[in-house]
Amino acid sequence: MNACYETASCVPLLIQQKVDGSYFFNRSWDEFKVGFNDTRGNYWLGNELLSQLTTSGRYKLRVDLKPVSNNSWYYAEYSSFVVYGESRNYELEISGYDGSSNAGDAFTIHSGYMFTTYDRDNDRWNNSDYNNNCAVWNGGGFWYSGCSRCSLNSASGRANGYRWFSFQYGYIRLQISRMWLTC
Repeated sequence: MNACYETASCVPLLIQQKVDGSYFFNRSWDEFKVGFNDTRGNYWLGNELLSQLTTSGRYKLRVDLKPVSNNSWYYAEYSSFVVYGESRNYELEISGYDGSSNAGDAFTIHSGYMFTTYDRDNDRWNNSDYNNNCAVWNGGGFWYSGCSRCSLNSASGRANGYRWFSFQYGYIRLQISRMWLTC
């Protein structure tokens, strides 16, 4: 799939790409803050820049997903996407799921949740075996809500795994995911 959503006035910005189910996204708060990447194509823009961009302008979010089960691409689009600053623990505000998207809405439930990493627990999950921390259980930082329907930074084969939930398809195990800021 060619993931180009460019218009005359807006060039999309890749904010996340995960090309495998590895533990590459099992990173600290400080690493998620500034961003990271590797030579295989795994990538996180950085929460600080994401916050600066989305709190100073109006952005949409597009999520592209390729499941393990086939070579089809699925997508979900949201008309509003904001990540607040570190003083609010990079709290997420997401809304406006586009019903014509073919992946289903797994992300809206995460709205209002703060970012969690293995070394900074901001989720509302209780399981003492994993320090009550979804990032410890899943092996990657994210905006967890009860350990999530949308696990785009999790490791495959770990807890919830690397997946996306859809009422139409159930849990979709992923091989590739991309998150884009669009206008």
